[in-house]
Amino acid sequence: MGNIKIAIVTADSLLYLGIRYILADIPAVMTTHLRCANDIVNDNPDRYDVVITDAETCVSYSDYFLPRRHKTVVITSQDTGNSSFFSVDRCAAPSVIAERLIDYIDRLKDSVTSQSELSQREIDVLKLVASGKINKEIADELQISINTVLTHRKNITAKLGIRSVSGLSVYAMMNGYLTKL
Repeated sequence: MGNIKIAIVTADSLLYLGIRYILADIPAVMTTHLRCANDIVNDNPDRYDVVITDAETCVSYSDYFLPRRHKTVVITSQDTGNSSFFSVDRCAAPSVIAERLIDYIDRLKDSVTSQSELSQREIDVLKLVASGKINKEIADELQISINTVLTHRKNITAKLGIRSVSGLSVYAMMNGYLTKL
């Protein structure tokens, strides 16, 4: 598996620096600082494996964060434990914060490694989707049924977490499945 891409979305520079410092010792983690959630919403919203944000930003941009709660970490003033988001108490001891974030990322690495590897047939379907083919054309070209194409597309979406054709096209290009569109 490649690097875990983490976006730290907060206008609080000290919070960003603290989180980045904690994550610096974790291998294969790349962090990006986004001062405003608009930056992640207007960019490719699913390009990051994990998004760490403060509670205020999470509430303000709930339309973005709620569907992605499985990959969102919320830094809170106190850990209530009853949130649908994974949360970390910003007032906890630094070692506790580090331990919670490291455990979360390690679990993510394990689940991503086991789930995100595409089969060769899924790669074939991905290439054709990214090249602009519709389901019927993909079925004809690969000599499979449309239902099988739909199943492969569902599996690709589940494994990659990318729902749009444009997002799949970018993923295909970034990972060398396409050389040009």
